[in-house]
Amino acid sequence: MNVNINTQVKASVKLVIFVVLLVGVAWGGIQFGFNRIYVPVGWSLQLKYNGPPLPFLPGSRPACAPNTFAKVDENGNPLEMGILEEMVGPGRHFYCPLWWKTKLVEDIIVEPGEVGLATSRMGKPLPPGEILVEGGFGTTVHKGDLRKTFGPGAYRINPYAYTFEKQKCIETKSSRSQDSKSKNQVKYSGWLKIPTGYVGVVTNMADNLKTDTIKGLQSKVFQPGIYLLNPRDRQVDVVEIGYRETSIAANQKRDRDGNLVLDESGEPVIADDKSGVGFPSNDGFDINMDFTAIWGVMPEQASDVISNYGNVDVLEDYIRDEIESICLNAGSKLKAVEMLEGKSRLEFQNKISEEFRKVLEAKGATVLNGLVRHIYIPAEVREPIQEANIADELTLTRVQEQKTAETEGSLREAEEKVLLATEQVKIDTDKLVAEKLALGMKTAEETKAETIQKVAAIDKQTAEIEAQATVLLGEAESKAKQMQKEAKADKFKLAVDAFGSGDAYNKWVFASGLPDDIKLNFLYAGEGTFWTDLKGFTETMLGRQTSQSPRQTRTKARPPLR
Repeated sequence: MNVNINTQVKASVKLVIFVVLLVGVAWGGIQFGFNRIYVPVGWSLQLKYNGPPLPFLPGSRPACAPNTFAKVDENGNPLEMGILEEMVGPGRHFYCPLWWKTKLVEDIIVEPGEVGLATSRMGKPLPPGEILVEGGFGTTVHKGDLRKTFGPGAYRINPYAYTFEKQKCIETKSSRSQDSKSKNQVKYSGWLKIPTGYVGVVTNMADNLKTDTIKGLQSKVFQPGIYLLNPRDRQVDVVEIGYRETSIAANQKRDRDGNLVLDESGEPVIADDKSGVGFPSNDGFDINMDFTAIWGVMPEQASDVISNYGNVDVLEDYIRDEIESICLNAGSKLKAVEMLEGKSRLEFQNKISEEFRKVLEAKGATVLNGLVRHIYIPAEVREPIQEANIADELTLTRVQEQKTAETEGSLREAEEKVLLATEQVKIDTDKLVAEKLALGMKTAEETKAETIQKVAAIDKQTAEIEAQATVLLGEAESKAKQMQKEAKADKFKLAVDAFGSGDAYNKWVFASGLPDDIKLNFLYAGEGTFWTDLKGFTETMLGRQTSQSPRQTRTKARPPLR
C-alpha cells in the first residue's frame, strides 16, 4: 500500500515539474519570439499602451485625454491607454504586441557649431502677448516655440510632445530704406561669435519676464565672445567699434607713367570738376576740396546707431552727405581769394571742422578729426596772387640772406673766441696739474717720514714688552720649580707623619721592594755551632742562588729617608 502511494507521489511530482518546464519553455519562446524588442545605441523606444486585444483579457484601462500622455503609477505601470511620456533607451526590452505598440525613435545629436530649437506640441495655449514657451523638455506647460536653446549633445525627445530642428549660425537679412538709401541689415543668432573690436546690439523678439527685458532694441550690448541665441528670442547686429576714416577727394590727372600732372604754378590738375567736394564761391568760381573725417562708433553709441540708421554703412553715407552740405554752406559765403590767403583760409578750415564735429555728435557718433586737406583754387585766381606772393617771398629771401651773412660773420668771430678760450683753458689746466702734482709729492714724502717715525716708536714699545715678557717668564719658571720642590717635600713629610717616624718609612720602602716569591731561611748560630751549621748555610745560599738564576729580581728603588 505504501509502495503504491510513494509511486503516485513521485509520478505527480514529475508531472508538475514537466508542466512547469513546459510552461517556462513556452513563455520563453513567446517572450523571445514575439515580445522581445532590441533598441540599438542612439535610438529610443516610444511606448503606447493599447490595452488587451479582447475584452475578457486583463489590463483594460480608460483612454487618456487628447494631446496628453497616459498616466502611470509609481512603478511605471500604465493607468491609462495612450502614449507614455518616458521612452526607454538602448537594450533588450519585452513588450507584448497585443497590449503595446512600440516605435523606434532616433536620438537627436546636436553637433558642435549647431543649435537646437524645440517646439512644444502639447499644453495650454500661450497667454496673449507671449510668443515663446518657458521651460525645457518635460517641464513646459504651454504649446509653442521654446525660448530655451539646446547646445551640442545627444537628446532623447518624444516626438509626440516636441518637434526639434538644428541650425548653425543664422543670418536674417532685411532691407532698411531711408531717404532713397537702401542697405542690407543683417541680424545674427544661433552660435554667434563676436570678434575683438566689435560689439553685438541685441534685439529682443519677445518680452522676457525672467530677465525683466522687453521686446525691441536693447541699450546693453554684447561684448566680444561666443553666444548661443534663439532666433525666436534674440537677434544681434554685429557692429565694429573704433575709429574709421572717410575721405572725399578730387580726382587728379596722371600721365601714362602714373605721375601727377601739374600746372605752371606746380599745382595738381583736377581730372573731373565734379569729383571731391565741389561748390561755387561767392564770386562765382568753381572750388574743389579734399576732406577727411576720422570718426567712430563707441560701444555705448552702437544701439543708437542701429536704431537710427540700421547699420554703420548707412551712417557713413549720411556723413558723406553732411561733409558736402557743410562745405557748400560755408564755402559759398567766401570769395575764392579768401580761401587762398592764410588767415581767412585757416578760419574757413576751422569753421568747417567745428561744424562737422557738432553735426556728427548729434547723430550719435564720435569725431576725432575733421580735416580740410586741400583746396583747389582756379588758376586765374591763384596765379596773380601767387606771383605777388612770390615777389614778396623773394624780397623776404634777400633780407634773410643778408641776415644770414651777418649771422655767419658773427659765427666765425665766436668760433675764434672759442679757440682762444680753449687754448687758455688748456694752459691753465697744465699749470694746475703741475701744482697739484708737486703738492702731492710733498705730501707723500711727509707721510713717508711720519710713517718711519711711527714704526720706530712701535718697535721700541715692542722691545720693552718682550723684555717684560722674558722677566715674567723667568719668574714664573722659578716660582714653578720652587712650588714643585715644596710640594715634593710636603709629600715626604706627610708620608713620614703617616708612618710615625723616618725609620718606619724606610723599612716600608725596603719591604715594598722585595719580590713576592722570596723565601726566608732562619739559621741559628750559637756558641760552637758555626761549623756544624755551615753546611746548611751553604746549601741554603746555593739553593737561593739557584732558584733566582733564571731571572733577576728587581726592586723598586725608593729614596731613603733622611
